[in-house]
Amino acid sequence: MSSAADHTPLKNPPKVPPPPKPSSSVLVISPTNQILLLHRVRTSSSFASAHVFPGGALAPEHDGEIPAPDSPLRHEDGEAYRLAAIRETFEESGILLAKNKRTGRLFTEIGDAEREEGRKAVHGGKVGFREWLDEKGGVPATDSLIPFTRWVTPTNVLKRFTTQMYLYFLPLPTSPTTALEEDEIVIPTPTPDGGIEHTAARFLPASKWLSLARANRIILFPPQFFLLSLLSPYLATTITSATSPIPSPAALAAERSAFQAFLDQPRSYKGREEVSWADACISPLALGKGLYGDLGTGTAVLGLHYAGPEVEAQGRGRRGIREWVVVTRFKKEGPRDVDIRRAEEVLDKGAKL
Repeated sequence: MSSAADHTPLKNPPKVPPPPKPSSSVLVISPTNQILLLHRVRTSSSFASAHVFPGGALAPEHDGEIPAPDSPLRHEDGEAYRLAAIRETFEESGILLAKNKRTGRLFTEIGDAEREEGRKAVHGGKVGFREWLDEKGGVPATDSLIPFTRWVTPTNVLKRFTTQMYLYFLPLPTSPTTALEEDEIVIPTPTPDGGIEHTAARFLPASKWLSLARANRIILFPPQFFLLSLLSPYLATTITSATSPIPSPAALAAERSAFQAFLDQPRSYKGREEVSWADACISPLALGKGLYGDLGTGTAVLGLHYAGPEVEAQGRGRRGIREWVVVTRFKKEGPRDVDIRRAEEVLDKGAKL
């Protein structure tokens, strides 16, 4: 089992860091453009007590061949990463990101009891995920996953992962409805895994998740906070309370189009071409010098420009994001007071990223 300490920077990290384990994670976007987060239990195997996107480690028995540690494909999007993303989402939330083999539409023909039985069987290793899904008449919707950065855990942390992040947009509603129920839209209904790893699963607008984190009511680690910050200006922007009218399908589609345009636009920073969101590889790097003094004692500043030693050693030019840094305070229970800042607002003008 793990604790927050497994994901908190060590004062005396090992000279030879443990290799990062391949994993996948998905930002599942609801039909009303809200984002699914799961609340991990205190004894969870990773990110204990935090709110996270569904995801987990690759498993060869379910996901196929995993690139070797020295392979150039180890830290890149690939079929095994995509299958793991869909399988872990199913195991952890019950949401099946699959298509009907006959119609090509979202696979919803399976009943709740049958789906839960399969979920437990796959999680328990009693049946292969692809074999179970094929028998039921579905195929994993791997082609609908949109790569959305990769994160490599820093070398000064006990548990390390190389995590491929994806976006998945569930189909838009065919007609508008009138109001939210308890501040959330749950279509299809996400459910926790019975307390194995999670105690809750729900959709909320990105802005609401960020508000809860800023108030320190929930724990969000830097990757989750940063990616939600990118989504927040575009998705579910008009849903502010349980009585907010749900936007029309056309308005929801317009939100998605605006966000897609943001993802697709060429990026540059200080006159230099920047990496796309799909190709960005980020290993948060603690920056301890050249900072302005308005952040307060004990605040860590994490640069997002570094791709990590394993990726750097491949010599393929992968890099992260220079425009932003993450600021946070690492507490016993995990990161607190997390926020993102423009790099030029925090770093001295002479600092180079």
